[in-house]
Amino acid sequence: MKYALIGCGRISPNHIVAAKNNNLEFVGLCDIDKSMMEDKVSKFQLENIHQYTDYHLMLEKERPELVAIATESGKHAAIALDCINKGCNLIIEKPIALSIAEADAIIEAAKEKGVKVCTSHQNRFNKSIQKIREALEMDRFGRMLYGTAHIRWCRDYEYYSKAKWRGTWEQDGGALMNQCIHNIDLLRWMMGDEIEEVMGMTDRLNHDYIEAEDLGIALVKFKNGSYGIIEGTTDVYPNNLEETLYLFGEKGMVKAGGQSVNKIEEWRFADSLDRPEAVIEEFAENPPNVYGFGHNPLYADMIEAIEQEREAYVNAEAGKRALELVLAIYKSAAEGKTVKLPLEECSTIEFTGRFENRKVDE
Repeated sequence: MKYALIGCGRISPNHIVAAKNNNLEFVGLCDIDKSMMEDKVSKFQLENIHQYTDYHLMLEKERPELVAIATESGKHAAIALDCINKGCNLIIEKPIALSIAEADAIIEAAKEKGVKVCTSHQNRFNKSIQKIREALEMDRFGRMLYGTAHIRWCRDYEYYSKAKWRGTWEQDGGALMNQCIHNIDLLRWMMGDEIEEVMGMTDRLNHDYIEAEDLGIALVKFKNGSYGIIEGTTDVYPNNLEETLYLFGEKGMVKAGGQSVNKIEEWRFADSLDRPEAVIEEFAENPPNVYGFGHNPLYADMIEAIEQEREAYVNAEAGKRALELVLAIYKSAAEGKTVKLPLEECSTIEFTGRFENRKVDE
């Protein structure tokens, strides 16, 4: 299967390794910055792969069957629509887009062209998360009561200065959209997906050189009667502290933690089907960074989805749901009131100027 990658930034090594591990025919690499491409070519021995600074030209010449988009978030939708128009199946880095309209356009175009779209929420494939999902689908929790997602990370000036698009409303959003959306996706997925309303607060407390928030807190009411709590920040000193997911049901509770919710730290169920100590020991991974090990199985699933003509495990609709929840928090925080779902329309660009004249004291 012919494969090409658009975007050679921070997350691209995970895509390159996953593509190679899954034996894809890597035909093209694209980035507007040639040095970024050359760096990846050298590090991953990609000398025989054609390099492009124009993805339109790459699509025309290489005709890949599967394309991964790993550019700045604000360009995901436009590139995706161009790729879909060329008949390419897609893996789109999170978030799928920055507006509801863009996400809807991707979903509809993919249906019209008969191609598959996967959103790169790779943490769904963590061994720990798969084990928790299995328990949920076996109804071991009983009625779900509430769940919480905590993302307590550090992002400093050096991080933001390396790419001017980071932290902007037009091309990124803030901590919730960039750093926290993986865990937000997991919380929504585990708690029943369907949301009634959201109440959120956001602020920019410690990063006066970005436009968007570095702290977001939200309460979520799900349609099944359960609740969710979200706390996400990039203000933790001096480095990343934790990413955790708690799920509480009438007959069970779990806690997933580690760098990327890659470890089960608590496992308690009334049915006593397994020993908590054994589960905690078996379903633990220690990835080298917050990106975890999920890209490899995500790629494997996408390849199988194309070959078997089925939906990807994390499809475009899943990507839209994660995006919608973040946008709902932004909207609630900006308007100071509860927001009902579904959102008919919302975009990060609507919040331009949200924290203007809010300088951090020297």
